[in-house]
Amino acid sequence: QAQLVESGGGLVQAGGSLRLSCAASGRTCSECDMGWFRQAPGNEREFVAAISWYGGRIYYADSAKGRFTISRDNAKTTVYLQMNGLQPEDSAVYYCAAGSRGVGMTRYDYDYWGQGTQVTVSS
Repeated sequence: QAQLVESGGGLVQAGGSLRLSCAASGRTCSECDMGWFRQAPGNEREFVAAISWYGGRIYYADSAKGRFTISRDNAKTTVYLQMNGLQPEDSAVYYCAAGSRGVGMTRYDYDYWGQGTQVTVSS
């Protein structure tokens, strides 16, 4: 059973930082590409960032560029999302995703999902 577990969410003031982690365990895709998505109440789940297995390809949503950094440690089967300069509009549940069909920017590119971690940014 594939399992992705996110951690690192919480409450932060505007301008603050958080580092999200996603640990993969169990049976997942081999050489997974990994992504982060987020979903605020009443909104669709939206792409935030993605990274290929070897880290050579990285993509960001426009809203994340210059503020968020995605990285991974394959030895620990963990992917990270460093978020700086957080704003209230960044408040959402953040989901980690894994897939093997090529690093993508849509939810349909990923086969495995975590349960999400809440990020709340106060103004």
